[in-house]
Amino acid sequence: MSPPARRPSPLLLALGGYAATRVLGLAVLAGAAAATGKDGFHRLSGRWDSVWYVRIAEHGYGYETTLPNGDVHSDLAFFPLLPALERGLSAVLPLDAAGAGLLVSWAASLAAAWGIFRCGEHVVSARAGVVLAVLWGVYPTAFVQSMAYTETLFTALAAWSLYAVLRGRWLLAGLLCALAGLTRPTAAALIAALAVTAAVTLVRDRRLPPRTLAGVLLAPLGWLGYVAYVGVREGRATAYFDVQAAWGNSIDGGVALARFIASLPWPAALGLCAALALLGWLVVLCVRQRQPLPLLVYTVGVVVISLVGAAYFGSRPRLMMPAFGLLLPPAAALARLRTGPAAVLAALALASAGYGAFTLLGSGPP
Repeated sequence: MSPPARRPSPLLLALGGYAATRVLGLAVLAGAAAATGKDGFHRLSGRWDSVWYVRIAEHGYGYETTLPNGDVHSDLAFFPLLPALERGLSAVLPLDAAGAGLLVSWAASLAAAWGIFRCGEHVVSARAGVVLAVLWGVYPTAFVQSMAYTETLFTALAAWSLYAVLRGRWLLAGLLCALAGLTRPTAAALIAALAVTAAVTLVRDRRLPPRTLAGVLLAPLGWLGYVAYVGVREGRATAYFDVQAAWGNSIDGGVALARFIASLPWPAALGLCAALALLGWLVVLCVRQRQPLPLLVYTVGVVVISLVGAAYFGSRPRLMMPAFGLLLPPAAALARLRTGPAAVLAALALASAGYGAFTLLGSGPP
């Protein structure tokens, strides 16, 4: 008798399933682009925010553009880690900065899926970790994961930082958090997750191990370092926040969101309120699932940061994409099914790929 076939490891299933969602998204984009006579590949690295990152990689900071309404958009709104990697890779590989950005994004997407799998495996089970990684790949705005944007790089650093905390490796967690702070302003949620977890540990144990303290102190250095750099460069402490406000990204406590909802026709307003209610229910499920404190604080932090700013509403689903903890309750539910998860994930992957192609070939990602 021949030996029984070995089943693929859960990690291989997670990475393979995730990669399949991204390949499907690129295939649907290529097909739609060919049918419409548009350049789909160029939209992954040569438009929108990607252009700003490439310009920083090639020329450094210092570029501004003035809009017809008088608003000034400065490249100082963009954090430096991605353009630094683009610059470094384009110097040693036969790639321009745009191509290097895609390479970073695609490699980071696999690293993110790996870290997300490990978090899901640690909190629930290996099977739930597999489903969680694939669910992140079929998120409605997952097409951004194939672009030269910072979402995948930031999520990879955040996921592995959280996993390091869950395993008690605080120095590594702090280092990864510092790098995340050089990637996106959303790192404030990750910094808070480490700080709150350490504070609870201090209250509970009445002591804080030196490695935990070192990790917490290391965590905010990237974010604070860039904010300080902009302040010194512009000659005022609030310069970074002023730059963000000029882009329309100031913190207003949700006033802009409320006004946007109020301005919609009532059917659209009801639909949006239902979507926000679903988001709130997912947060409740995360609490009821008793997710570990660092993961829960990070998830809620990303959601809150995404909702309390004055940014264009259409960008908020993309801003919430790094909050992969929101997907853990449905991932655990799907993992408990003996039959059907693969079909559900395949249907979601097709829907996500279609939406991604429609968006990229249309107005583009907000």
